[in-house]
Amino acid sequence: MTEVKLEKTRAGWGQGLVDLGSRDERVVVLSADLVESTNSHVFAEKFPDRFIQVGVAEQNLAAVSAGLSLIGKIPFFSTYGAFASYRCLDQVRITICYSNVNVKIGGAHGGISVGPDGATHQALEEIAIMRSIPNMRMIVPCDYWETRKATVAAGEDYGPYYIRFGREPVPVVTDESTPFVVGKANTYREGGDAAIIACGVMVYEALVAAEQLAAEGIECRVVDMHTIKPIDREAIVKAARECGAIVTAEEHQVHGGLGGAVAEVVVNTVPVPMEFVAVMDRFGQSGKPDELMAAFGLKASDIKMAVKRVLKRKR
Repeated sequence: MTEVKLEKTRAGWGQGLVDLGSRDERVVVLSADLVESTNSHVFAEKFPDRFIQVGVAEQNLAAVSAGLSLIGKIPFFSTYGAFASYRCLDQVRITICYSNVNVKIGGAHGGISVGPDGATHQALEEIAIMRSIPNMRMIVPCDYWETRKATVAAGEDYGPYYIRFGREPVPVVTDESTPFVVGKANTYREGGDAAIIACGVMVYEALVAAEQLAAEGIECRVVDMHTIKPIDREAIVKAARECGAIVTAEEHQVHGGLGGAVAEVVVNTVPVPMEFVAVMDRFGQSGKPDELMAAFGLKASDIKMAVKRVLKRKR
């Protein structure tokens, strides 16, 4: 592939908040003492009267956000995904989702590529957790532009949203003009031998893998499944019917994430062989991001091997 630009997805979150806040005064942003880490400081500096710092108190962060939504505000709160999904799960489940209030959650530092923060700060299960809660919508953008658009889209829709983004700069594979619709996947490469359905930073790895496989005569479709819930069933069925084999790729535990969501559709519609590229039921660890991605089997080379495995099972 040609050289790609690197940019932080959390910068897309911050700019998306400013985009939305500039045209809707109901937008308010809250933080649990992680303003710059989540890039919420961009909004706080531009709209200080609409920014609330609750301190290190994630449960209160969720509860205060729910209260603000009940008086007509559109609250966005962000903290590390490990805290937003595990520490305040009861408040998210009951206070936000059971009540179906209009709260948007930014889960920063998602995945193993957060690097040296280690297992305690590496959110690897939150896709499974959040997509299982009724009323919650779950988005895993692949780059800066997609994160920015997802943030705006969440604010323009009513109800709970969880947007997952990372810390490190990642390849930018979309641009300002790339379409983004919640619940509608984007296909970035056509191919009929197998389909690679990916989310987050794994979309780039999938594109690299597809290009390398094409050099070997294997043509793969690459689908950016940015919305995990509601998932684009039509795109999955089409991929299964036209390609006959599917590989999913995600920076998340193998249980309950994108792979599980895709499999739920496949087994009920067009059953085809599947392989899963993901973290294989283990906690993260400290290290350099790229080294961790390799150590946990999340590189393009791992996707290539998964495609070759699934092709052996294709009818």
